[in-house]
Amino acid sequence: PLACNLLALTAAERKRHFEVVGPALRRLRTGVRELPNGYEFQFPSDAKTVALLNEWVARERRCCPFFDMDVRLGAKGGPLSLRLTGRKGTKEFIRMGEWINR
Repeated sequence: PLACNLLALTAAERKRHFEVVGPALRRLRTGVRELPNGYEFQFPSDAKTVALLNEWVARERRCCPFFDMDVRLGAKGGPLSLRLTGRKGTKEFIRMGEWINR
C-alpha cells in the first residue's frame, strides 16, 4: 500500500523532517520534471543542499518505504536531482503533497 509510517520516526525526527528539512528543500527547488511513474526535482548542487537532501532521503525512506528514490549529482558541480518514483499510484500520491505546487 501507499501509506506512510510516521511511527518510523521519533517525534523530534518528524518535526525536523516535516517542519524544517522538507520546507527548506521545497524553497530551494529549482525545477520539477514529470516522469511516467513519478517526478524528478532539481536543486542547487552546493554542499549545504546536498547534505539537506541526503538527510531528507534518509528519513523519508523510513516513513515512506514505497518510494524508489534516486539522488543524482552531476559531474564537476553539475546539477543535483531527486527522482521519486514507484508503482502505480505513486505519482498521484506525490501530487497530493506540497512538492509539486509549492
